[in-house]
Amino acid sequence: MDRLLQRNRRSSSSASVVLLPLCLAFFLAILLEKSVGVVSARSTLESIQKYLAKINKPAVLTIESPDGEIIDCVDKWKQPAFDHPLLKDHKLELVPPEMPRGMRTKQEEVMKGDYNNIPSEAGQAWHKNGTRCPKGTVPILRITVEDVLRAGSLEEFMRKPRKAALAALNANVSVSPNIDDEGPVDLPHEYAVVNSKPGSVLYGASAGINLWNPHIGSEGEMSISQIWIAAGEYHSPSLNTIEAGWLVYPNSYGDFATHLFVYWTADGYGSTGCYNLRCPGFVQVDQNIIVGSILSPPSTISGQQYEAIINIYKDRATEDWVLGYGANNTKVGFWPASLFTTLRDSATEAQWGGEVTDRRLHNGHTLTEMGSGRFPEEGYGKASYFRQVKVLDSHYQPSLPENPIPRVDNANCYNIELNYSDDFLGSHFFYGGPGRNVNCP
Repeated sequence: MDRLLQRNRRSSSSASVVLLPLCLAFFLAILLEKSVGVVSARSTLESIQKYLAKINKPAVLTIESPDGEIIDCVDKWKQPAFDHPLLKDHKLELVPPEMPRGMRTKQEEVMKGDYNNIPSEAGQAWHKNGTRCPKGTVPILRITVEDVLRAGSLEEFMRKPRKAALAALNANVSVSPNIDDEGPVDLPHEYAVVNSKPGSVLYGASAGINLWNPHIGSEGEMSISQIWIAAGEYHSPSLNTIEAGWLVYPNSYGDFATHLFVYWTADGYGSTGCYNLRCPGFVQVDQNIIVGSILSPPSTISGQQYEAIINIYKDRATEDWVLGYGANNTKVGFWPASLFTTLRDSATEAQWGGEVTDRRLHNGHTLTEMGSGRFPEEGYGKASYFRQVKVLDSHYQPSLPENPIPRVDNANCYNIELNYSDDFLGSHFFYGGPGRNVNCP
């Protein structure tokens, strides 16, 4: 019996010798994983704070908008754009840019047609209380740590996923979720758009875009209505684009409101460009309309219609690309020509239309709406529209797009109808849809 007990003690002792190091290794692994996570989180936060310290310039005056946005009035010469190495010596033109003839919406055009609700121009609420930025400053939307963290990463906050962005311009590019490309994660995107004839020489594109506040089905999804101009080769760093319009994107803005936005890239959605003023590039000049800020009010079904008139055009005096807004084509700001390569002189293609992302979270198509959430056949007052669709042609004359090419990924989910009428709509199209429905499961 004593021998048996001694043998058991020796066995227990041997087991303890083996198990103790394993337990220690296990707990050390847990501690190491936690410490690495803490270090990683600290490093991420430090990189975000470093970014914010550089992009949020000292404010001469700060204004809190009725809708909760914080607007900083920044010395116009100290805005983020002039941190770009190519813009160190760039001059702000005091003379208004040349207005392309025929690009301004005429009142008599607006009043034509048998419509109960002629569209009104959407605006921004941040200066409605009467507070304005002082002379010599420009209003810029402040960026917070929460804004960046909510987007998932600094890269996702600033830029579009590359493949998804290319798919907008080229139907031959396929997009699948969670690809292994560097940068922002791609999600499936769907489009209802109209392209101009590829290979043309263009100096601008414009349209009045019906303003809505579409439903967003899942966190991380977005709904966009915009104008693109582009030059260069797809799948190549030579691709340059300028984009402007409105979007609803809760992960990027922290709300479900409709925002005015701009975007640019000079290397095929690689390492250049960003949304709004989130990196050096776009130069803000207007004191009333801010890129990135909320546009309101949105249109209502069978009720009052509102629109954002967007005009992207090349200023022949400065050679810069200008963003004009509204019936009077107010110069909101510009993209200096020096930012671009293939788009420095002219564009070769333009595009107008809607785009949504779909995370496929509910074993079916997303419920995220495009436009008003209604199909094109419902027409004015219900379906969203692009009206007075024009390009600035090779002679610097406003004209209708030559042989416009519609593109729809799934007509049962979102669709498009091109048309022309001799009234305020002019060359126009209705577009959009509800997403998931009985014919789009």
